[in-house]
Amino acid sequence: MADYQFSTIWRVEASVQEVWDILCHPDLWPEWWESLVQIVELKKGDVRGIGALHRYTWKGALPYHITFDIHVLTIQPLSLLEGEASGEVVGRGVWSLSDHGQETIVRYDWDIRTNTRWMNLLAPLAGPVFRWNHHQVMRDGANGLARRLGTRVEVYAG
Repeated sequence: MADYQFSTIWRVEASVQEVWDILCHPDLWPEWWESLVQIVELKKGDVRGIGALHRYTWKGALPYHITFDIHVLTIQPLSLLEGEASGEVVGRGVWSLSDHGQETIVRYDWDIRTNTRWMNLLAPLAGPVFRWNHHQVMRDGANGLARRLGTRVEVYAG
């Protein structure tokens, strides 16, 4: 398996409440995030959404799709969403939001291992391209969020 650690920061010219209201509804993400091809609810969570299981299919700039499930582990309203991935990738994703006056800082940490033979075989050579593709998907999300909110979103990827 190939390991990847990504951190992306979106600096959003909107309140935490406005950003949270969009991010806390992943079933609606395909409406504004063009890279998200499909999301299917496999299991409902509790009244807060904890325990929910969704299947995501993503496409980036490269000519392939990737599908994985996210099991919701933690929801702290207005500040944190955490999920565990399984399927073509295995690992953990954490969205954290913080209030900075007229802006919201959104940080996404994605710590995963690929779980598909072809990606693992290509990782030694294609790892940098896979990273670039991930960053393109995150930029696409920032652009979609900006359109959805009618504001600016700056992206910092590391």
